[in-house]
Amino acid sequence: MKNLIKIYTGTSILINRLAFLLNEINIPSMIKDHTESGRLAGFGAIEGSTELFILDVNEKKASEIIKKFEKEILK
Repeated sequence: MKNLIKIYTGTSILINRLAFLLNEINIPSMIKDHTESGRLAGFGAIEGSTELFILDVNEKKASEIIKKFEKEILK
């Protein structure tokens, strides 16, 4: 059975970049932006509380991209 798993939490800018990189290698993802949801509902949320989810069957393949991504953003 395919289940969604959370693979990364960060700012919406970082999450969108990572989602783009995953999409390039055909790994679909889902973004849950608590900050934007809170703003639309009329209350706040902590900045950097955007989450990225993928299907569990893609976890191993995605972990390589995440490691490269983290090295890239730490430069």
